[in-house]
Amino acid sequence: MPLTPRTPAPRARITAPRRRKAAALLASAVSVCLLAASAPEAPLGVGDRLFPQLGNPGYDVASYDLAFTYSGTNNKPLQAVTTIDAWTTTSLDRLNLDFAHGKVDSVEVDGEPAAFTSAGEDLVVTPEDPLPEGSWMRVTVRHTSDPVSAEDRDGGWVRTADGLAMANQADAAHLVFPCNDHPSDKAMFTIRVTAPEGYTAVANGLPTGVDRAGKATTWTYRTQHPMATELAQVSIGRSTVLRRNGPHGLPVRDVVPTKDRERLEPWLKKTPDQIVWMEGKVGPYPFETYGLLMAEADTGFELETQTLSFFERDLFTEPARPKWYVESIMVHELAHQWFGDSVSPRTWSDLWLNEGHATWYEALYAEEEADRPVEARMKAAYGASDRWRASGGPPAAPKAPDPGQKISIFRPNVYDGAALALYALRQEIGRPAFERLERVWVSRHQDGVAGTADFIELAENISGRELGGFFEGWLYGEKTPPMPGHPDWKSAAPQRGAAK
Repeated sequence: MPLTPRTPAPRARITAPRRRKAAALLASAVSVCLLAASAPEAPLGVGDRLFPQLGNPGYDVASYDLAFTYSGTNNKPLQAVTTIDAWTTTSLDRLNLDFAHGKVDSVEVDGEPAAFTSAGEDLVVTPEDPLPEGSWMRVTVRHTSDPVSAEDRDGGWVRTADGLAMANQADAAHLVFPCNDHPSDKAMFTIRVTAPEGYTAVANGLPTGVDRAGKATTWTYRTQHPMATELAQVSIGRSTVLRRNGPHGLPVRDVVPTKDRERLEPWLKKTPDQIVWMEGKVGPYPFETYGLLMAEADTGFELETQTLSFFERDLFTEPARPKWYVESIMVHELAHQWFGDSVSPRTWSDLWLNEGHATWYEALYAEEEADRPVEARMKAAYGASDRWRASGGPPAAPKAPDPGQKISIFRPNVYDGAALALYALRQEIGRPAFERLERVWVSRHQDGVAGTADFIELAENISGRELGGFFEGWLYGEKTPPMPGHPDWKSAAPQRGAAK
């Protein structure tokens, strides 16, 4: 997600004991959350440092089945049914789902009616009988899914000129559907969308059916790889779907406003070669399909929704933007399919692994394809790094979002600031070891969840070196360490009052 960015986190030492302690603290936080469930109507969470009440303990989601019915008006609620299949990881008298914007009509657990109420941004469900640990459960929620204006919320349904799209990062999928809204709990998705004649619906994954009944059509899509809730995407609009082949026969499909089809084609046809370029850097594309959703919307960002990246149409139609810049942003979102989507962050403090890597490959592409040297960009980033750390925290310990602005965790410290740390790592361990690290990282953790400690451990194993001191400074230090190979680089001191 590249965008214009809108009490400091404690330093953590990079040692094996610290990693064990961090795991113990997370387990303790989950235990506290479960104990809190003994009080009625208590909002829970999985202990995420940046979003304490995001996600829910006690179960592990295997799959979501989402069904939306769109009326043809993008400011009215959609009728929706969300079905969640999950395993319980402890015995549950009741369970919490993240859901904050919509009316719930009914809830069933394993086919039986269940009581429900709300607590904060949680939907608290009490089944007729307690759920034992290790049991399979199916929760069905009939509800509305309400589009809201950009002024009201930080994401969820985005109103476009001709319909709707989704922008659920970081804390907004539960504005659209009930879920366990944390990237550490990935699941398979089936998405069904019913819309009136003249509209086209597209979602993550591959199409599995198109059913027409009267003047309405239902499209069904299914993922072939697990997905975090924040990466879900549904486009409903007067759109055209363009199809082409990518490398190795990969199906590439793009979704564009029908009226802009010819105007946008010169950009769209670049995607297959960009996939080839990324595969040359980190290995095979990790999903079943890819494509661009070009929406006529005003969000201020692009977004790496899995298999169907969201872009504002004006990124491609505004003539003032240089061609190389637009192409590098396309690569940024493509790189996220490996870094952030296939390998999802364990916590939101691990965001630097997503955005730092996407920014790194964005910069590398601009260097190789447009003669924009990475070193020059990194030197400029180094000059600003101390200011970024003061205002947003170090890359792996970002400050909490500003009040009422959940996406404000997306600050420069996790973009160019994190890419700068990757550049320093390449300087420190050498290009061959760094490039091997990148390939092994996405291969080892494909379809999984990984965090900062995992990256450090792999970097040490591949380089054959102890890197605790290096990563301590670059990921957690209040000040930017000296750049290996560039002792003359200087970082400007933050202005007084810059830290929040």
